[in-house]
Amino acid sequence: MFNKLFNSTAYLEKGLDASWKRNQVITNNIANIDTPGFKRSSVEFESIFKAALGEGSFRAKRTRDGHMFTGAPDAQSINGKIIVDNATSIRMDGNNVNIDYESAELAKNQILYNTLIQKVSNEFQRLKLAINEGK
Repeated sequence: MFNKLFNSTAYLEKGLDASWKRNQVITNNIANIDTPGFKRSSVEFESIFKAALGEGSFRAKRTRDGHMFTGAPDAQSINGKIIVDNATSIRMDGNNVNIDYESAELAKNQILYNTLIQKVSNEFQRLKLAINEGK
C-alpha cells in the first residue's frame, strides 16, 4: 500500500538521479575541453523514461476520472545511460567538446534539477497535509 503512495516520488527520484548524472557528465566534458582526443559524453534518460511509461507497457482503460492509473513500470527499472559521441570531431586534435554547447546544457540541466526538487517538495507537502488532516 505505501509503495504506491510514494510511486510518483520514486519517478521524480529517478529524474533527479539522471539529472545529477548528467551534471557530472557535462562537468567532465568541460574539464576535458583541452584534452587531445577526448570525446564528449551525454546522458540519455528522457527517451528511456518515455519508452518505459508508454510504448509496450500495459495500459488499463480509465472510464472515470476517479480511477487510479495502472500499468506504470517499477521506477527502479528506469535508469539513465551514458552515451559517448565518437562520431564527431570539431578540432584537429580529435576533441569534440564545444564550451558554448556544454555551458547551455549545464544551465538547462540545473533548471531541470531545481524543478524536480520543487516537485518532490510539493509531494511531501501534500503528504504532510493529508497526515495532518488539512491543518
